[in-house]
Amino acid sequence: MKSRKNKKIVLGALFVSAVVFGSLAYSHCQIPCGIYDDEARFGAIAEHITTIEKSMKQIESLSAQGKQDMNQIVRWVNNKEAHADELSHIITYYFMAQRIKTASEGNVQEYKNYVKKLTLLHEMLVTTMKAKQTTDTANVEKLRTLLNQFHDAYSGKVALSEHKH
Repeated sequence: MKSRKNKKIVLGALFVSAVVFGSLAYSHCQIPCGIYDDEARFGAIAEHITTIEKSMKQIESLSAQGKQDMNQIVRWVNNKEAHADELSHIITYYFMAQRIKTASEGNVQEYKNYVKKLTLLHEMLVTTMKAKQTTDTANVEKLRTLLNQFHDAYSGKVALSEHKH
């Protein structure tokens, strides 16, 4: 009897550990693991932006109906909020905290590129906040533009074009 109880406790602990540590692994660690997939993060950001846009459109559509379905509206608002939070998380904890490296002292071009990347990421964070606050799809379009600009800056395309001037 006691063996069965211990087995259930161990299985329960394993289940809880899997849930807790599984969610931590998804958010990417902040130890120097060296396992990065930048393009996957860019794809995830793009998917979050698309989901935010769909949520905005659903909120607008449901709100315009004569008999509003408040339950569905709330669910779409929550969905928009969750995806905006995930987007902010990737920007902050993946790119800003782990992938954007400070410029070498005295290297002017490297410093300009560093500032450009940080500025774009900050604009993305502010625009993500605005997307949470409204259903204005102009924020979604701005996020897409900023994502493309950041992708170019991050991959070095901007640095090459700026260097020609």
